Amino acid sequence: MGEFVCRVADAEGRVFSHVEAAGSLDEARQKLTDRGLYIYSVESRGGRLAGLVRRRSDRQIGGSDFLILNQQFNTLIKAGLPILRALDLLADRASSPKLRPIISQVRDRVREGKSLSEAVAEAGVFSKVYSTAILAGEKSGNLPGVLDYYIAYQRVSTGVRKKILATLVYPVLLISVAIIIVAYLVTAVIPKFALLYRDLNVQLPTPTRLLIALTVDYRLFVLGAIALMAVAAVGVFLWSRSEDGGTAFDRFKFRLPIIGDTLLKFQVAQFSRTLATLLTGGTPLVAGLQTATDAIASKLLRSTVSQATQMVREGESLHVALASKGIMPEMALDMIEVGESSGALSPMLTSVAEFYEEEVNIRLSALVAVIEPVLLIFMGLFVAFILISLYLPIFSFSMTGTTG
Repeated sequence: MGEFVCRVADAEGRVFSHVEAAGSLDEARQKLTDRGLYIYSVESRGGRLAGLVRRRSDRQIGGSDFLILNQQFNTLIKAGLPILRALDLLADRASSPKLRPIISQVRDRVREGKSLSEAVAEAGVFSKVYSTAILAGEKSGNLPGVLDYYIAYQRVSTGVRKKILATLVYPVLLISVAIIIVAYLVTAVIPKFALLYRDLNVQLPTPTRLLIALTVDYRLFVLGAIALMAVAAVGVFLWSRSEDGGTAFDRFKFRLPIIGDTLLKFQVAQFSRTLATLLTGGTPLVAGLQTATDAIASKLLRSTVSQATQMVREGESLHVALASKGIMPEMALDMIEVGESSGALSPMLTSVAEFYEEEVNIRLSALVAVIEPVLLIFMGLFVAFILISLYLPIFSFSMTGTTG
């Protein structure tokens, strides 16, 4: 019997942490669900590292395969097939073989009498946004329409992430190549030159002495410093996964010049698009906020939206509730206020998402356009320093021999 640290909300919307004794993660979730609690997160009390490993293995379904699955499912429903028959077909013929067992599991639960949204939620591999969207479609009697909204949301979200990853590929490749080159020079080339020069017993130029001292004579100290920095980085990473640490780290990240504002706007864009999708599908505002909160990666922004949700439940307007913590960008708050006043909150949230997604793409492209040449110049100068320092004594010998 283990203990699990759970972040949950009750029926009145109060969010709190709770320690649950259970034999497994699934059992802990089931106990909380049976008590009518809304689950934000469940982690083993054994440590953050174990929780990270488990989250990596229990990652939610997403990506292109899931997008295609939803398109196929929606097409079958629009063609007039009952949900159970559509699930039967997808369980046997879904384009992604790895999704077929999951579809079979959902189908079996629907066959037992559960609603589609319940079956999807109990599968444990679909996002809360997806199950809530399906629930809204069932309640409104417009499941195909809601799935259309969700598919559009998936396309845009996946596209934005792919653009960001594609933008970052080249800088990461440059850094990786630089590390490999420098590691080879330091471990294989410089020690051989150091032995050669010691055998010759000659006076070395200052750059050569400095290079050999750092990479050969004091190598253990340099490696120790690098190891300490790596351990510190891992410690900061694990600390940032905790609730308090993550909130503090997010606050620090969002205050960084240029980069911090870009990170915040990306998170706000994701939140706005998620909430807009849920509201367009017929989900009530408070329920949509609860689900959108669960989909936010930033702990600071998630805490802000969670507290705003409680304020909205008590009768406060959304833009005032979101402005209370001073985290949300001013323009987003102004647009949300206009959307509330005009009764067009969902379209206005979509506009917020589109505006910030475009701004994030432009800023990332501009940053990469600056970073790429800077990295190339830095790499060239660094490698040139190493090579010139190594060969400088040889040039000195040649010049001395010629003069003599």
